[in-house]
Amino acid sequence: MGRPKRSDQAGVIYHALNRSNRRATIFHKDEDYAAFERILAEALERCPDLELFAYCLMPNHWHLVLRPTKDGEMSRFAQWLTLTHTQRYNAHFGTTGEGHLYQGRYKSFPIQDDDHFLTVCRYVERNAYTAQLCKSPDTWKYGSLYRWQHGSSKEKSLLDAWPIPRRSNWLRWVIEPLSAKEQEQLRWSIRRGAPFGTETWVESTARMMDLESTLRPRGRPRQQPTDQNGT
Repeated sequence: MGRPKRSDQAGVIYHALNRSNRRATIFHKDEDYAAFERILAEALERCPDLELFAYCLMPNHWHLVLRPTKDGEMSRFAQWLTLTHTQRYNAHFGTTGEGHLYQGRYKSFPIQDDDHFLTVCRYVERNAYTAQLCKSPDTWKYGSLYRWQHGSSKEKSLLDAWPIPRRSNWLRWVIEPLSAKEQEQLRWSIRRGAPFGTETWVESTARMMDLESTLRPRGRPRQQPTDQNGT
C-alpha cells in the first residue's frame, strides 16, 4: 500500500503528529522534554515561513498545530525537527544504529479556521490531562497551554497569535471532555489525514487538495448480497 496523500499548502492550518517506533518512551525525564523544545525553537528559526499555534509533548509522541505561509514549509520543518531530534537523542543515549526512533514520517490533516481550530487546539492542550499525566491541563509543563499561562515573555514568543481568539474561559473549556462526535471525527482525521471541519468544508477541501481518498474507509468495499436474479 502506498503512502497516504498529504497536503502542505500555504495559508492552511494543520494538526501534525508523530509517534515513536513501537510507541516506546522517547521522553524519559524533564531534560528530554526541554531538549526537544529547544530543537522545536531551532526548527522554527530555520523555517520562518511557518506559524506555531499549539503543541503538546507526550511520553511517546507529540502534537503540533501550525500553519505554513509557504508551500512545502511544513514538510521541511517536520523533516528537520524529527531528524535532528533523532540524531541528538541517539547521541545522548548512545543508541545510534539500534533502530528508528520514530515509527515513520509525521501525520497531518487540514483544519477549518473556525471553531474547529479551537476544538483541535483544545484536544492538543488537554492531551496530557486526558492521559492523567497532570491534575490540570495548564500544569503540564511540556505544552503550549503552560507556556501561554505561566511562561515568560521569551517562552511565549515560541507561539504565534491565533487566527481566532481563545475563549475567555479557555482553561475551563479545555478541562471539559470533548463530545463523542468530536472525538470520533478527530480520530478519523488523525488516522486518515482527512480534513477536519464542517461537512461542506471537508468535502470541498478534500477535492481541492486531492485528499478525497482520506474520506473513504480502507480496504475493499463490502460485497452486497445478491437476490435470486443475481443482481
